[in-house]
Amino acid sequence: MMTRLPASVQAMSTRAAAVLLFVGALLVAADGGQAADATGGAAAGSPVEEFSQQLEAFQKSVPDLNKSIQDSAGTIDSATDVEKARAEINRLKDTVSALLGAVSDNGPVSQLGVKALDHIRGKLRTLAQEQRFRPEERQFLIDQWQRLQRQTEDATKELDDARAQFASLLQVLQSNEDFIDELVEVRQAEKALDVIRRLTQNIRDASNQLNKLIGSIKPPGT
Repeated sequence: MMTRLPASVQAMSTRAAAVLLFVGALLVAADGGQAADATGGAAAGSPVEEFSQQLEAFQKSVPDLNKSIQDSAGTIDSATDVEKARAEINRLKDTVSALLGAVSDNGPVSQLGVKALDHIRGKLRTLAQEQRFRPEERQFLIDQWQRLQRQTEDATKELDDARAQFASLLQVLQSNEDFIDELVEVRQAEKALDVIRRLTQNIRDASNQLNKLIGSIKPPGT
C-alpha cells in the first residue's frame, strides 16, 4: 500500500519537474544553435564560397586592367610621336630665341636702366633752373633725385651683369640644340619604358588573380 504524500510535497515535486523540463529545453536549444553555427561556418569556407570570392575579386580587377591598357596605349603613342617631340623642341627653340633677343646688348632689357637714368638726369637739370621753390626746398629735392640717381646706377649695373650672364647661358643652350633634341627624345623614350613596366606589373597582378579563380574551380582533392 503506497503512502500518500502531503499536498505541499506534491506541489514542490511538480515545480521541480517543471524547472527540470525548462532547463532541458534550454540545453537542447543551445545544442541546436551550436550545430547551426558549425554548419554555417562550413558553408562560409566551402569551395563554392571560395569560388564566389575569387570571381568577385577578378571581376573588380578587369575594368582597372582595361583602363590601364588603354591609358598605356595612349601614353606610348604620345611618347613615340616624332612630330609631337619635334613641336616641343621647336617651342623650346622659339623661347630661347625670344629670350636672347630680349637680353641682348641692344635688347629691351638693356635699355630699361638707360631710360630710368635719363629721366632722373632730366629732373636734375630742370630742378637746377627751377624758381618755384625756396632754395632749401630745391636743394632737398635735388638731394633726393641724386640719391635715386646713385641707386638707379647701381641697380642698372646689376641688371646689366645679370642680363649679360643670362644671354651667355642662352647662347650656350642655343649652340647645343642638336644634342638637346636627342635628350628630349631620350626623355620621351624613358616615359614609354616606365609605362611598359607599370603595365607589365598590372598584367601580372591580373594573372595571379585569374590563377586563384581557376584554382577555385577545381573540386576539392583534385
